[in-house]
Amino acid sequence: MARRDTGKKSPLESEALFHPWHLARDTHESALAELEISIMAAFESFGRWQSACLSAVTDFAATGPENALLHMIRMDDRPKNIHDLAAIGNRTDIANIQYSLRKLIKAGLVTRKGSGRSGVLYEVTDLGRRVTDDYADVRQDEMIQQYVADPALEADVRKARDTLMKVSEIYERAARAADARRLGVTRGT
Repeated sequence: MARRDTGKKSPLESEALFHPWHLARDTHESALAELEISIMAAFESFGRWQSACLSAVTDFAATGPENALLHMIRMDDRPKNIHDLAAIGNRTDIANIQYSLRKLIKAGLVTRKGSGRSGVLYEVTDLGRRVTDDYADVRQDEMIQQYVADPALEADVRKARDTLMKVSEIYERAARAADARRLGVTRGT
């Protein structure tokens, strides 16, 4: 029996644009696919912002992850080991982190101290401190002013942060389940 079109849309249909495609077979999947596209778009915009902000204060050209790594090392003004950096950035690609650290060291922004697998710590140099301070100034002038100008935005940002953390947890569980599926392990075993 065909559903009669009343012209009214369900709450999900009115909030999300329903695009019948392979990742969005119904309104629930469409809402999640649209969130994923928004995350990708925000990630790319954030990467461009990081590059532009860094290039405003230094000649060192860094990728978004390298830029983020520099600021993570500076965070709390205390040295960090590679496992700290991986945990802060929710990363598992240690070889890529090591490559980025070598680039930051070569640029004179970061120094490596200690030896052995667990005794190596990374911290910003005086140049790294100046660059990250200057970066913070540009961020204040170009981003924070816009952020503060919209009083409702802070609540939206906090809600988005909470939502993204919840979605991140779902993706982590789903990734483990997909890995188990790939390995032929079924749920409950």
